[in-house]
Amino acid sequence: MRTVALGVVAVLFAGMGLYALCVPAALARPFGLSAATAVSRAEIRAVYGGFGIAVAGVLFWSAFGGGDLRTGAALTVGFALAGMAGGRIVSWLVDRGMHFYPIWFYCVVEIVGAGLVLSVA
Repeated sequence: MRTVALGVVAVLFAGMGLYALCVPAALARPFGLSAATAVSRAEIRAVYGGFGIAVAGVLFWSAFGGGDLRTGAALTVGFALAGMAGGRIVSWLVDRGMHFYPIWFYCVVEIVGAGLVLSVA
């Protein structure tokens, strides 16, 4: 169960990371963000792309690797996902008026991912 849960979340992060690296403007568009400049595309590639790939790597290592840090790595990613969902909830409380997609869709994904990862950490 641990390997499957961590592997599923790792694949999602890897997909997001690759998508951001390849087509940063497409990733930003649903959020109303602009990727009109080289600097903005670099930021999207770094934060969503590079970080997403790094998190996927940590989760794959935690799922299939050995060592004493496996649980800590999974806990870190699980709490990071919960924090992302928490940030969306705070934004909803402050700003209101957000449609289900993309904000609530990703909030649900983050809550489910956090639950999966933390339940097997």
